[in-house]
Amino acid sequence: MRRFRKLLRALSDRTSHEAFIVARFVFMRMYAGRYPLYWPDLTWLENEPFWQAIDSFGESEGLNTQRRFFLREAAAHCMSKIGGNTAECGVFIGLGSFLICDAHRHNLVRARHYVFDSFEGLSPPAEVDGTHWHAGDLASSEEDVRRRLTMFDFVEYKKGWIPERFPEVAQEEFCFVHIDVDLADPTVESLKFFFPRLKRGGWIVLDDYGFKTCPGATHVVKQFVAETRSASLIELPAGGAALVRID
Repeated sequence: MRRFRKLLRALSDRTSHEAFIVARFVFMRMYAGRYPLYWPDLTWLENEPFWQAIDSFGESEGLNTQRRFFLREAAAHCMSKIGGNTAECGVFIGLGSFLICDAHRHNLVRARHYVFDSFEGLSPPAEVDGTHWHAGDLASSEEDVRRRLTMFDFVEYKKGWIPERFPEVAQEEFCFVHIDVDLADPTVESLKFFFPRLKRGGWIVLDDYGFKTCPGATHVVKQFVAETRSASLIELPAGGAALVRID
């Protein structure tokens, strides 16, 4: 995908976007006009520090770059405007935590980043989660994640099934949390624990919201927001959502 974007940018520079228009026409016909491309002349596509981070995790050719860039910017926003601890529930190979930790340079205060993961993959899905995921999917190595985040000396690892290790940080407050656990039960447990500990104006980014592959996670988020007056939800066009504490 990154090579394709570079090719489109090079062609559009020479043809005043004519090449991109042709490519878009073909692409839209392939997907019946319901899966949009975006313009290649966007400044964030030239953000080299971001791409270097993505490249180091092998995700530059993947389909998650928009969500990853939003995660990075959302974390930086919360740290520069509010400041405080951060957390990630569901770390996989560590890219999300890397982007959050890198954004700690904007933090108003010296703070910690907490990683919560079983490092054994997903727990058994419930009926509400559908059939896409299976127990053990997305397993990762704690040692590998530690190696990837070794330059950040403020990370604490809480290996275990959500929510069993949450009580260890029950006295902390947070300005930013990333929840990427794919299934209904760990999603709602993460929301119930972290939202009351979120500072006013703080954000929780929900990676799985709005995906047909994660119906359970989407359902419990909607239910949580409907029952929580101080929560404002922003659905993101590339998938996921941002939950903002407004009281």
